[in-house]
Amino acid sequence: MSELSVNHLLGIKYINEDDINLIFETADHFKEVINRPIKKVPSLRDITIANLFFENSTRTRLSFELAEKRLSADVINFSAASSSVKKGETLIDTVNNILSMKVDMIVMRHPNPGAGVFLSKHIDASIVNAGDGAHEHPTQALLDCYSIRERLKDVAGKKVVIVGDILHSRVALSNIFALQKLGAKVKVCGPKTLIPKYIEKLGVEYEGNLRKALEWCDVANMLRVQKERMEISYFPTTREYTQQYGVNKALLDSLGKEIVVMHPGPINRGVEITSDVADSKQAIILEQVQNGVAVRMAVLYLLASKIQHNEN
Repeated sequence: MSELSVNHLLGIKYINEDDINLIFETADHFKEVINRPIKKVPSLRDITIANLFFENSTRTRLSFELAEKRLSADVINFSAASSSVKKGETLIDTVNNILSMKVDMIVMRHPNPGAGVFLSKHIDASIVNAGDGAHEHPTQALLDCYSIRERLKDVAGKKVVIVGDILHSRVALSNIFALQKLGAKVKVCGPKTLIPKYIEKLGVEYEGNLRKALEWCDVANMLRVQKERMEISYFPTTREYTQQYGVNKALLDSLGKEIVVMHPGPINRGVEITSDVADSKQAIILEQVQNGVAVRMAVLYLLASKIQHNEN
């Protein structure tokens, strides 16, 4: 298979295992490119990409921007905080104004779940979802699975536990979809109040005891507690959360086996993981960041190839 089955990357649930493997093979190539002295390739020289961020982002926005520049695309950055959205302009009007500048692709983060899907039905440009509310964050799941594949040689058959605030996490949902499509076994762990009611319908088991979850898994993906999405308190105190669901080096060392520790960032050091875990050899957090650029280059390149193919 040499091209994606989709024209947009709206969520992991809309792509198949072949798509994921194609993205990974393409990312392998780009990973080699970004480790060269000259890190740019002219692959997207005639493509214009607009980054539309209606929600704050540091790592994802920088990672996409770097990926676009490494591919020699023309880049427009749009931040909703300083735009006409504040004056009441609708999403479609905003995007159509940007498209009239002859933009080919849109990378969008939006607080409303389904914003990317909605937009894809109304405009011609190719859309990459950089996070929609607490719904999906497909490129994060792809780079997470890519990082597992890199460290453990394969994703199929691996046991992955996602720990923390599953309820508010778009990373968790996209990861569950991607890991299952690649043949991994998935459990979630965290306070019962932060686990969605529908989780078992996704074929995912809940484990309330962190130690048991870590003894079971090959990989622990540690999520932060998303206080900014909480209107009520879901657990008594941060200290109690850390005592029950925080990972420290002593706990890791007592498992009697070496597991891989991941984190999508930003890390609340001392809450979900301690500094000595974040900076340990078992953690692949910085590899995830580096792989994020290669994976996003692959996604943009493959979607752009479809645009160029459709035009011809």
